[in-house]
Amino acid sequence: MYFCNMEWEQFILEHSLDDVAALALARKRHSDFPEFELALSTLECRKKLKDKVPEWYALPSLRFPLRLSAEQCSSSETARYKASVAKADGASSAIADLTGGLGVDAWAFSRVFGKVLYNEMKAELSAAAAHNFRELGAGNITVRNCELKAGNLREVLDGFQPDVIFLDPARRNSSGRKVFRLEDCTPNVMELLPELLEACPKLLLKLSPMADITLVCHQLGHVKEVHVVAAGGECKELLLLLERGWSAPYSLRLYSSGSVLPLGEADLAWTGIPCIPEAGWWLFDPGKALLKAGAFALPCYRFGMSKIERHTHIYVSPEPVPEQLRPFGRVLEILEVAPLDKRSLKEIGKRYGKADVTACNIPLTSDELRRKAGMQDGAPLHLYGVKSAEGNLLLICKAYAPDTMS
Repeated sequence: MYFCNMEWEQFILEHSLDDVAALALARKRHSDFPEFELALSTLECRKKLKDKVPEWYALPSLRFPLRLSAEQCSSSETARYKASVAKADGASSAIADLTGGLGVDAWAFSRVFGKVLYNEMKAELSAAAAHNFRELGAGNITVRNCELKAGNLREVLDGFQPDVIFLDPARRNSSGRKVFRLEDCTPNVMELLPELLEACPKLLLKLSPMADITLVCHQLGHVKEVHVVAAGGECKELLLLLERGWSAPYSLRLYSSGSVLPLGEADLAWTGIPCIPEAGWWLFDPGKALLKAGAFALPCYRFGMSKIERHTHIYVSPEPVPEQLRPFGRVLEILEVAPLDKRSLKEIGKRYGKADVTACNIPLTSDELRRKAGMQDGAPLHLYGVKSAEGNLLLICKAYAPDTMS
């Protein structure tokens, strides 16, 4: 049972802007507040959730007992996308989230599914989630606190009959080190897989963006869909939708900034002719989700752009970058093209002085290229050093402004 909500909320609001470490040193002054330690972790988590899950930040009555859970939880954006993937067929009415964590995913599921089972192995997280779901008005979530391991799935479900099971295995071992192999995560999905698919026709897995797509799909089998999910310019996670008995090839989709791109086989193998850009052309620098999916041909095959060089993942076109492609990378206008040599570096450094710098497929790091050009960081200009089919080039670019591209 938690302390009076009114006093809790007042404390949280009063100290929302405080330095949490400094507040912790003043614990004697707050000896009359029985949930002081929980409040400290909550205040620290709220700082992480302010932009990540603003709907939760807006409610000072919520409790967050473990700091790490706020770092590892989904954002509102990625949780909503996850819910849309799980509910895509429209027929599913119940989902079991068996690795509940902070509960952001279960909360998103509760908005599109009639019934949700949230299970979390850590008792303090489970108790906090039960309280938080009530505060959020998510009355269709059943909360359980069970250890999930091979042989006890029926016990964890305890009569709950899901149309979809969701798992986000912990990617840290007992000593806190990050792990990436499915067998090393907790729970061990490979061990549980037969039970999971026997109990439920569909399984949605959230995996590290570092996972090898081809390898994990081969290991698991039954993979119907792979979703590469990006938010805020970073590749956040891989979602794998498994279906009992599925043996056909899996489909691949990219998600970024609210946009979805389905990929075909032709998007994955570039066989085009390299192209040297000119001033006034447009440049597309693909985001991490597109690169993770290996969709190196997509800007060319689907959207008519050209690649600078086979292994240089920079795309150019005299025509504006198509609107469908823009959410999946950075768009810039090329102001100047010059050979990458000492003279050009010196001249460009003097003339522009300030630009963000990226080295792409050349024997220099971005920092080394910046130092050689004598430039300071600074948008909206961007200096690219790239390997092209006709030698190394410098591209001075200007960040895309919506009113400059039709």
